[in-house]
Amino acid sequence: MESVFGLVGKDFAIVVADSSAVHSILVHKTNEDKIMLLDSHKIMGASGETGDRAQFTEYIQKNVALYQFRNGIPLTTAATANFTRGELATALRKNPYQVNIILAGYDKETGPSLYYIDYIASLHKLEKAAFGYGSYFALSMMDRHYHRDMTVEEAIELVDKCIVEIRSRLVVAPPNFVIKIVDKEGAREYAWRQSIKDGSVLEA
Repeated sequence: MESVFGLVGKDFAIVVADSSAVHSILVHKTNEDKIMLLDSHKIMGASGETGDRAQFTEYIQKNVALYQFRNGIPLTTAATANFTRGELATALRKNPYQVNIILAGYDKETGPSLYYIDYIASLHKLEKAAFGYGSYFALSMMDRHYHRDMTVEEAIELVDKCIVEIRSRLVVAPPNFVIKIVDKEGAREYAWRQSIKDGSVLEA
């Protein structure tokens, strides 16, 4: 029951993801960070099979770093999105990745941007996006309350509304969420929204 969503504000972009690692009917952990920092000004939220998600996001992260190392300049957010789409499209005809991606970044020339990339390599530049079962509720809340020039405070308030709605409406709702933001200052973790915490294993 994964939930990943994001939005673009006035001069920033936010990506939010649940932090549950699940398989079948089991919850393995509730503090899994599904939003990867690609470089200083890009973040990638991903949902999908755990192995595909971890392997593919790390593959993109290392290739973004390799490009900057070879050329001395970082990829733009748009170029990173197109590279990611190309890799998914290539894999689609060989051994497809079951992974959906929300990519957010900040560029000096163009400002913040957000890209929606699904597992069949469909790429769209959007102002708000969501994946997973939680998307039914997150998209509804964002359709109602989102506007293009939101401040960080307004965006976080909307994010919290989305999380509350997911927790209250989704039959098997993830308890914890991580929020990350990217702006001219860079990409960073903003906050966690936790209703339960992983406890240490009790000794027999």
